[in-house]
Amino acid sequence: MQNKLRKAVPSDKPMLLALWQRSVQATHHFLTKQDIEKLHQSLSDEWLDQVELWLLTNNNQIVGFIGLDDNHVEMLFIDDKQQGNGYGQQLINFVKQKYQQIYLDVNEQNPNALAFYQKQGFKITGRSDVDGQGNHFPLLHLAYQAT
Repeated sequence: MQNKLRKAVPSDKPMLLALWQRSVQATHHFLTKQDIEKLHQSLSDEWLDQVELWLLTNNNQIVGFIGLDDNHVEMLFIDDKQQGNGYGQQLINFVKQKYQQIYLDVNEQNPNALAFYQKQGFKITGRSDVDGQGNHFPLLHLAYQAT
């Protein structure tokens, strides 16, 4: 069966939160259990409701999702058991079809994510010592410009 992209609906929220948690535990090794719990609560309470969410499914199973605020990628997560299968690239390509310029931030302590985005054509444009919530998790600011 072919992959399908669709806009998220409210009933998807529990599955998205579970996928997010599995993905973060597999990729964000710099976060403590308490950090993940705090972020999970913020994601559940507000963040998922503040972005345009798109899901990628394979055989009717959610394999990843992307959250957009116009041309800014606020989040991109792939199920931990599905990483490396091209789903992240499919989600980024979807955004590239919508926008000529795309912006995002990536945790500096997540070198695999940085390498992924650079492979997709993103360039580092800056750095912040703290994340958007003021936590001491440095962010790299990236941008993509269609040619």
